[in-house]
Amino acid sequence: MPEFACTPAQTVGPFLGLGLPYPGGGDLVGAGHPRAVRLHGTVFDGAGDAVPDALIEIWQPDGAGRIPRQPGSLRRGATAFTGWGRSATGPAGRYGFTTVVPGAAGPGRAPFFAVTVFARGLLNRLFTRAYLPGADPDADPMLAAIDPARRATLLCVAENGGAGYRFDIHLQGPNETVFLTYRDDRR
Repeated sequence: MPEFACTPAQTVGPFLGLGLPYPGGGDLVGAGHPRAVRLHGTVFDGAGDAVPDALIEIWQPDGAGRIPRQPGSLRRGATAFTGWGRSATGPAGRYGFTTVVPGAAGPGRAPFFAVTVFARGLLNRLFTRAYLPGADPDADPMLAAIDPARRATLLCVAENGGAGYRFDIHLQGPNETVFLTYRDDRR
């Protein structure tokens, strides 16, 4: 019987920092951008300990709700906004992005950051959303479908008068973040 090599989804280990992070990956806009805000948080495991070797990606529309179609996320300038970024967690499990506040991507939708989590022990990435504080569950079909007792795990906390947002991610445990499953025909 032939032996097959493991694919990344079959290999469990802290290997995400070996080439996936890149300089400026967490800067969707430069810090000097007039509408720059900070999205940051900590990734926690099931025991409540920080995960020092996770990788977080976000996708988002611009402030007007438009989905960017501009290439160049790896080489974007200080003023270009591509709507995508990647940030590795540090020793304390913290990640961070400099971006703009997303607009609603369509009628009947609450603004949110689409978040993907890669971490040791996960065979596949996890998907979630980080909604802006005060998001109206009735304004978004996905948020309305979540058990009201768990919706708080999808809400950012405003900081510095709206100049920043904290979104902590709990992989397991009593404060586990709501994670989403996408079917191929419903993306």
